[in-house]
Amino acid sequence: MHSQSPPLLIPEHEPLRLSADDFDLRCYWTSLISEIEAELDASVPVRYPERVHRAMRHSVLDGAAKRAPAIMCVASCDLFGGCRSASFPAACALEMVHAASLVHDDLPCMDDAPIRRGRPSTHALFGVDMAVLAGDALFPLAFQHIVARTPSPDVVPAATVLRVLAEISRAVGSTGMAAGQSLDIAAADAAGCEEEVLHLLEKKFGEMAECSAVCGGLLGSASDEEVETLRRYGRSVGVLYKLVDDVLTDSNEGAGKMRSNANAVSVLGKDRALELVEELRLKAKKELEMLEEKYGNKVLPLHSFVDYAVERSFAVKDGDATASNDVDSSANVDGNKG
Repeated sequence: MHSQSPPLLIPEHEPLRLSADDFDLRCYWTSLISEIEAELDASVPVRYPERVHRAMRHSVLDGAAKRAPAIMCVASCDLFGGCRSASFPAACALEMVHAASLVHDDLPCMDDAPIRRGRPSTHALFGVDMAVLAGDALFPLAFQHIVARTPSPDVVPAATVLRVLAEISRAVGSTGMAAGQSLDIAAADAAGCEEEVLHLLEKKFGEMAECSAVCGGLLGSASDEEVETLRRYGRSVGVLYKLVDDVLTDSNEGAGKMRSNANAVSVLGKDRALELVEELRLKAKKELEMLEEKYGNKVLPLHSFVDYAVERSFAVKDGDATASNDVDSSANVDGNKG
């Protein structure tokens, strides 16, 4: 039984012409998640060597996973009128690389986390050796899945598939999420200033959301300018989610879900963290306004991701989206992201 979090008190803002109140993200999420789970289940079978593959399945097939990277990818593809089924291989691949990054983040030499989403982390259940191998194996499996399952060149041009592969490689590589984890390890010994903290959060948490939005846009045939808009939007949403988690962690005496040595509240103070929440919320919404002029209400799913990052109005359990007990669902950004 989870206690409700106190509302996040952020300054009032002018209402936008398009509101996520007009869109049921929970219903949209639920309609997609069963398909994503089924494809992931089929893509990571138990085979020889069994222990490695069981560790991989444990890492990927987590009933409490929200599948935000996959759903943001599909939503971005939908926005530009792309073939939804053609976005599913990349969407599932994003879940694989996300799971791999979490397996490695949880290791004793990294964040040393024995629990992940209420279950034993992969190394706690299978051992550090199998966890390292499971994470290592999930990265190439993700790329293989895109190449083998994306309908190309009939639906998706081969050049687009290559751009998606390059985008994921960039996001998880030495200048992306790996850089974020490196900075986070260093942050254990030095708190850092606001600029350093935000840079760390962009790398460790913003890269995944940025990559998810961009991959969907590429698969939907977005223009280069639209892809860059999605890039800025996704990065803002990823950092926003982590900042809200830091505030909730502070409010619930450590009950947040996303681990980082650079906790924005402890480094910058709760008031400044809340100011940054509002700044990033508005920044993400502003990016979408540029797309809204051309695509209208098709932008609503991406708008609702921003509001969900703050409100956390539902939780995902066993592949279904249900009303959340973690946060007061009435605590929206007028009175107020694992």
